Amino acid sequence: MKNGRIAVPSMGNGGLDGQRSGHFGHCDVFTFIDVKDGEIAKVSTTQNQEHVQGGCMVPVNLLAGHNVTALIVGGIGMRPLMGFKQVGIDVYYDAQRPDTRPVVEDLIADNLPMITENQVCGGGGGAV
Repeated sequence: MKNGRIAVPSMGNGGLDGQRSGHFGHCDVFTFIDVKDGEIAKVSTTQNQEHVQGGCMVPVNLLAGHNVTALIVGGIGMRPLMGFKQVGIDVYYDAQRPDTRPVVEDLIADNLPMITENQVCGGGGGAV
């Protein structure tokens, strides 16, 4: 990835040296990494919003509103995945490493796979 904004669902205060959240919809904050010419240009965070109104689409709309172009997840349900596809946000997958920095560096180096539909979480209450 040469240019764009990466979002990483994060725990606590987030940031590049923070820990990723296992399920993107239930994270504390989203860490944004702005990439320019293949380098990290800026890191910022924004609070996640409650799912009360709008359900699974709340984080989709939040990230679309922040001009995110790529999302790295360790788990996601089918409905939000389809929502991200509709708004043009590419979703990448890494369920192994809890730290933010290594997966971001892998995405910048084009070494992180896009999620496939057979990797999504099952339906029901917790799959957001």
